[in-house]
Amino acid sequence: MGVRGALDRGGDGLDSHIAAHHGDVLAVATKDVVTVPPTTPIMTTVRTMLEHEFRRIPIADAGTKRLRGIIVCKDIVDFLCGGPRHSLVTNRFGGNLLAAVNEEVRAIMKTDVLHLDANSSITDALEMMYAGSVGCLPILGGDQRVSAIVTEQDFMRLIADIKVGVAIKEYMSENVTTVEPDVEIGTAGKMMVDNKFRRLPVVKNGILLGIVTAFDMLRFLGSGEAFIKGAGGIEDALKTPVKSLITRDVVWTTSDRDLGEVTGMMAAKNVGSIPIIDQGVLTGIVTERDVVRALATLK
Repeated sequence: MGVRGALDRGGDGLDSHIAAHHGDVLAVATKDVVTVPPTTPIMTTVRTMLEHEFRRIPIADAGTKRLRGIIVCKDIVDFLCGGPRHSLVTNRFGGNLLAAVNEEVRAIMKTDVLHLDANSSITDALEMMYAGSVGCLPILGGDQRVSAIVTEQDFMRLIADIKVGVAIKEYMSENVTTVEPDVEIGTAGKMMVDNKFRRLPVVKNGILLGIVTAFDMLRFLGSGEAFIKGAGGIEDALKTPVKSLITRDVVWTTSDRDLGEVTGMMAAKNVGSIPIIDQGVLTGIVTERDVVRALATLK
């Protein structure tokens, strides 16, 4: 199927943009998949994700490339900031982060991984992503090797700048949880872990300063900054103000914009979310997951 040709009709709702065709998920998936073996140190895995700007990476056997697990940015936040994986740092290594990051990644990877086969359709992928609340799906070949991967970003690009006739207010998340700029990284990270957030807007006196994401937390660890600021241990590193993690200027829009138009902004700026500001007030946020939800439910 020519995916772009199927999408270029425009303007008459998402049902005209996404259709079920056997095996067409490979038309939007990434086929040159980077994986790491389960025995890879956590820090090496983090640096591989940073190098490729990945928010998730499949864990697969070195020889067979059979899927064994997956690591996503939120798992690294969990590891750093008091989630279940943090016990590796506190219990096994007595708070010594430098020692803990040299543990094998299989100690913190997820092993129950939702996945597709190569005969799956785009509709199959959307429905599984939406129902499972996951940001990616590895695609396995007949020999159970990881042969491709499809992500929320792939679906975001699929409708970028295509007018779909749906205002973003229909799918944005409201009642946005925010943090003050001087909140400690550890506190912000724990909020993300406890609430299953991948990002937190940073606000001071009603003004949006930026958004801190799970990938920013991953960069804090992988760049070595956590060790520079944590000479006294992980607790010292995590006392750094969260505002230090803001790396991008704020990109925002209003709730009346078309979903495809806003998705195009996200793709152009290479961001996974855009805050919604109406009449100077932060009224919501739209994320890649909201885009998947729209595609999955409006077909």
